[in-house]
Amino acid sequence: MKIADHVENSDGFLSKLSLYKGLALIALAQQGKQPSPKLLENCIQEFPKPTLGDPKDLRSLKMQPTQEDPLTVSQTLTKLLGKDTIQIEIIPEKKGLFLKHVEYQVTSQRFKISVYRRYSDFDVFHELMLQRFAYRMVPALPPKRMLKGVLTSTSGGEFIEGRRRALARFINLVARHPFFSEDELLKTFLTFNGSDVQTKLRDAFKKMGDEFLTCRLATQAKEYLPADIQAQFSSSRELIKNIHNSFHKLRDRAEKMAERSKENATDLLMFGKELSTLGTDSSPIPPMASSQSTWGSLRQSLKGLSVEFGVLADKAVQQGRREEDDVVEKLNIFLDLLQSYKDLCERHEKGVLHEHQRALQRYSVMKRQMMSATVQPKEQGSVEQLESRIVQQENAIQTMELRNYFSLFCLHQETQLVFTYLPITSHILGALVNSQVQGHREQMGEVWTALHPKLTCLFGGSNGLQSPPLSPK
Repeated sequence: MKIADHVENSDGFLSKLSLYKGLALIALAQQGKQPSPKLLENCIQEFPKPTLGDPKDLRSLKMQPTQEDPLTVSQTLTKLLGKDTIQIEIIPEKKGLFLKHVEYQVTSQRFKISVYRRYSDFDVFHELMLQRFAYRMVPALPPKRMLKGVLTSTSGGEFIEGRRRALARFINLVARHPFFSEDELLKTFLTFNGSDVQTKLRDAFKKMGDEFLTCRLATQAKEYLPADIQAQFSSSRELIKNIHNSFHKLRDRAEKMAERSKENATDLLMFGKELSTLGTDSSPIPPMASSQSTWGSLRQSLKGLSVEFGVLADKAVQQGRREEDDVVEKLNIFLDLLQSYKDLCERHEKGVLHEHQRALQRYSVMKRQMMSATVQPKEQGSVEQLESRIVQQENAIQTMELRNYFSLFCLHQETQLVFTYLPITSHILGALVNSQVQGHREQMGEVWTALHPKLTCLFGGSNGLQSPPLSPK
């Protein structure tokens, strides 16, 4: 018998032996008897032992995290609005030798700190943000001062308040931007409590430079851009332009609604004053008046009603403020964002692309000069100098091409950010509806309803008129 056959037969024998021992164990268990330790020991030894591999091999089986596309901005409006809320309040004016300076208290909810800033601090911060993030949406600042000849005590106060609102919109948009929120410039502006924040901001910028130099993806931006990036950019720009125009008209209408509420307040107040004038008229009733005249009692009633119309005027003022704060300001903050996108597109076209084209033109001129130098013998030094300039220009063109692709990369992300903000439309509509409901039903409706019973003295009785019924709810 061959050795292989013997091994095969012996394996079969062992398998049968193990089977028999297993059946014996089952039989003993059914009879309630304990098997002998020797039987168990032999049985255990005959079962095959599994072979375990190296635990290090399991590391390759771990789930690898999905690689996010660097071009995609994974944000929601809720996340953006939740990054920070910054309040700006005007503190009492400080008089200088010649001019009054307005100072602002800037309070960050995220950093839980208040700092004091002047307009010039905002101006320096804005300038450095534009230099650091030339390829991003940096909102514009409001003007520093009004036009000459326009400033009066009333218009001056309105201008300062309007500038405060605009500065608040600016700093909130910056603080909620996903690529600005963790930047050292912003943190310094919102938290530095020293005497010279402008120097601190400039020092911080010198250590960092612009985003192209600090972003690890800057030189690889071309790899992530879609092939039809220019077509996408053109279509998105046109759509956002149309959205901008529509929201501009919505803002204008909302401003008129707020103005009408304020005008309504003025009309109600003047109406009440005229009633008060009638009520306080102490002129005696002439004998020519009918003996049945009730003008004397009516005058007393009219005098009391003027107070109610004063309350109505206050409610109308509150209504106008709600429309201004909740509706107009939300429209303004989105319009500021859309305007910054428009400015960014213009910077891309007039800045990066224009500089790239000029560099190519200069390079073409140098190449022609080099060809001319090879044909017509010139001094060796001038030829070498021209060659050095050509090399420098080639390097400059290469850098500009990289910056151009990085600009498109950022522009693609900023376009996504604009569309992420679009659901703010529902916030605006909700604020409009709530302000109208609160103004007309909960406040002004209550005052008008409370006023109705007080008119009973003006109707019925001897004057032959009946009080008008309340409208059904």
